[in-house]
Formats: sequence, structure tokens, C-alpha cells
Amino acid sequence: MSTTSLTAAEVMDRSAALMNDPAKTDYTYVAQLPYLNMAIDELVESLEESNSSPTNMTSTAITVPVGTNKITPTEHVDLPHYPDDLVELQEVRERTSGTNDPFVMLGRRENHTIVPANNSLLYWMWEDQMIKFNPSGALTEREVQLFYVRRAISHAVTEATIIGTINSISYLAYKTASLCAMFIGENETRAGVLEVQAEKAMERLTGINNKGKQQIMTRHRPFRAAYKARGGF
Repeated sequence: MSTTSLTAAEVMDRSAALMNDPAKTDYTYVAQLPYLNMAIDELVESLEESNSSPTNMTSTAITVPVGTNKITPTEHVDLPHYPDDLVELQEVRERTSGTNDPFVMLGRRENHTIVPANNSLLYWMWEDQMIKFNPSGALTEREVQLFYVRRAISHAVTEATIIGTINSISYLAYKTASLCAMFIGENETRAGVLEVQAEKAMERLTGINNKGKQQIMTRHRPFRAAYKARGGF
């Protein structure tokens, strides 16, 4: 299914049909919902692992005040915060706040290098689930843009929850049915057959996403960015 309006009910209707219970007499929405969410977790992790297109996201500009040297998760008291769907960072870019200047890529470090503050955050590193910059911060207010891998699908709360990810219905239906067959119906044979179909559906889904990525031209980093990544400022 190519629509982004896919609902949990549509997945569970198909799952119940696969269990020979289209009326959902035994495999009700309430009974299936925990297993649908397990299937969603596995789909999300597979999409993240293969860096499929639904997981790629670019943040809006995040304002980093003068002297601030980190961006924290939303539950942290210190501001600013990074998006709450962030799973893994790919790139961090900066520019002077309030301008239309192009964003400039920051190099990544594994360990801090303390450099006197100037008009740049200089580099970034991932530490304690925070995005950290030069400990001195910057002398000017900065705008930071994040390119990151996100969690593409949230858990279903009710049958009306929108799942939305294109082409996901086959995998989710087969996987939900497989889990229901194993843990509700205790039918290992049916669970095994459905699991095979789920694996095939996952192969098709990731294959389609990867074919799309092959059409994207590689973006070559400018010399200056490479120089900064090696340690020059």
C-alpha cells in the first residue's frame, strides 16, 4: 500500500484474516495491539539499520545561544533540545543566527579539544546522549541544523492510530499475525509460515527503499570541511 494514511485497523484486519478470523472474534483489536507494536519495533529497527529513506530527517534550525556548548534531549533541563525522534546523528551544520547564510558542516570528534571561543562551535561530538561542541561555546549566537536517522513509526495506541509508512502493510500484517499465532494461538507451525512471509515482505520493502537511494548522487565534501574534520580550525 502506497498511502501514508495507513491505520492500525487496516493492518490488524489483514492479520486477523491471515488467522482465519476475519470477524476478529478471537483476534480482536485489543488482543492484537501489543503484537502489532512489537512488529512496529522490528520494522523500525530494520529501517534504521538499513538507513532507509523513511528514517532520514533534517531538523529545523536550532538556536544555540552565545557560550552554550551542547544540545540536549527533550527531558533535560538545559536548552536547547534536539528532536525527540532522533536515533543517530549523520551530520551537524551551523551558521550565524538570524542570517540566510548557507549552513557549514562541522567536523565530528571522539574526544574534546578545548579551543578558545570564536564565532564557530568548531566541532561536534556525541557524549552522554548529548550533542556537545567546543567547551568554550561560540562568541556569536549560532543556528544548528541536524541531519539524522529518526524513529519513523510510533507505537499504535488504538486501531485508529495512523502508521503511515509507505509499503509497510504487508510486513506488519504478516509479522503481527505470526506473533499472534505463536503467543495467542500457540500454533508454531502457522507462526513459522507467517514469519517466512514477513521476512519476504521486509526484503521487498528494504529493496524498494535501497533502489531509490541508488538514484541519489554522492555529495562530495568541500576541502575545508575535510580539513576541519582532521583537526584544523
